[in-house]
Amino acid sequence: MTVPAEANVCIVGAGAAGLMAAVAAGRSLKATGASGTIVALDGAKTLGAKILVAGGGRCNVTHWRVTESEYAVNRPAVRSVLRRFGADETVHFFDQLGVELKREETGKLFPVTDSARTVLNALLRAVQDAGASIVHPARVTGVSRSEQGFTVTGAWGSMRAARVILATGGMALPRSGSDGAGYEFARTLGHSLTPAIRPALVPLTLPSGHWITELSGLTIHAELVLRGPTGKRLVHFANSTLCTHFGLSGPSVLDISRYLLDARDREPGTTLILNWMPGESADAADAWLLAAKGRGLLTVLRERLPERLARAILVQARLAPDATVQQTPREARRTLVELLVATSLPIEGDRGFTHAEVTAGGVPIEEVDLGSMESLACPGLSLCGEVLDVDGRIGGFNFQWAWATGWIAGQAAARAIAAIPQPTA
Repeated sequence: MTVPAEANVCIVGAGAAGLMAAVAAGRSLKATGASGTIVALDGAKTLGAKILVAGGGRCNVTHWRVTESEYAVNRPAVRSVLRRFGADETVHFFDQLGVELKREETGKLFPVTDSARTVLNALLRAVQDAGASIVHPARVTGVSRSEQGFTVTGAWGSMRAARVILATGGMALPRSGSDGAGYEFARTLGHSLTPAIRPALVPLTLPSGHWITELSGLTIHAELVLRGPTGKRLVHFANSTLCTHFGLSGPSVLDISRYLLDARDREPGTTLILNWMPGESADAADAWLLAAKGRGLLTVLRERLPERLARAILVQARLAPDATVQQTPREARRTLVELLVATSLPIEGDRGFTHAEVTAGGVPIEEVDLGSMESLACPGLSLCGEVLDVDGRIGGFNFQWAWATGWIAGQAAARAIAAIPQPTA
């Protein structure tokens, strides 16, 4: 299919937010009885790459309970958007498409088929049923505005559009097509960008040869705590934690990564601490050790930790595996306790956008009307999804933001088109 010369609504990007915007716009336009052309353009040869890889290929559609507290920034704005289209609306929407969701112990909602393809195929059918169309690969390289409307351009030529919805995503997972182009489109149309645009939900790296990297492949439920320069506890996450050859990954690490990277810019001296025994304080861990009279330290530690980890910690504490607590000097015991509940992590950096699940930063949410997602800087332009400065933790929250903002933007754009007088025959 070739790119049409004109459209009433042009959606730039056909990821989660763009597909939802196309469905919402098409349905809303049909409901008004008005005519119009809704076209989504995407540069990818294969659509929905992020949807297909999400949740290990199962697609974590949303969470059973989504509130603004699950997002790192702009929580009042998030709350306003979720009131219009929250998790219940998402479940109902997909149920209507024939996609039944199941709730897992974590609260995450997945399709009962355990296949992300189920979700993507349902969305693509919904776009078609709504009367909208998708043209790909048709990469957009520019968006400009004049008194007559918008001109959207690419190597394929140009399209005139009455309204444009930017659903370009951020910069995470660039192989999916998220190259940050949407930020430049927004900027040229009058928007600002946050001072920093960085990876979020991203694995963290440790110095080469750090003892934790020798535990590559080990997964354990652990707690990560971010402390400010004065030692103040800023944020913490307890969840599955994966030791890797480069450092650390897993849900707890991904969740805390954006806070660590942001805090390092604002508060030099911020530290990241790992508690291998979540919920245990230093005093409690010390008391537990003292209660293990007559037994070797390795035997004691194996009660709470995998043997590989227990041995590694004892090596770091310079203690023999068969030594008892009573044979351990007080200072050495303190070192052991600190390693157990407060291992200091000398994080060097992160794995970058290539391995990040989402982008932190973007177009400030204050620059859009939350009731319509329409730009306050450029009438006729709407923004939705990851291009905006909103990011949440792992668990389906970023998809929920995409569904919600895409739905609001698509509906509002269609209503605006329907309000334009239709030419008479």
